[in-house]
Amino acid sequence: MQKSPLTIAVVYIILATLSTLINIGTQILSIWAYKGLYSIEISILAGTATGLPLRYVLEKRYIFFFKSESLSHDGRLFALYSFMSIFTTAIFWFTEYAFHLIFAAESMRYLGGVIGLGIGFYIKYRLDKKFVFVTDNQRDVS
Repeated sequence: MQKSPLTIAVVYIILATLSTLINIGTQILSIWAYKGLYSIEISILAGTATGLPLRYVLEKRYIFFFKSESLSHDGRLFALYSFMSIFTTAIFWFTEYAFHLIFAAESMRYLGGVIGLGIGFYIKYRLDKKFVFVTDNQRDVS
């Protein structure tokens, strides 16, 4: 089922917002539960670990309308999706951590996280559309 670009953009923004809330919420819970050495870094990692699988499932279904051929195909897709996330996750982590170092305020760190996630989500959508959620006849074989 093909949707209009506007509909896809609206749904993507909704899913990105949900993912952002879950990511930042997980970070808040992580900081609340553990305030020791590397607590900031651990919270950022925990937020990423909760957001990535959720985004994969939701985007595959509601943005790209993609059906996996099998469980092993789905595993390979998730691995490729995760690989594409490395660069965009680095943007998110760098932005959030930079805000943490520059402003030394929890609210500004989370603002940096939201900004980094937004930039990363945009780039990630472009990568996934071109490389991940494509059928064999859509792949560029040149």
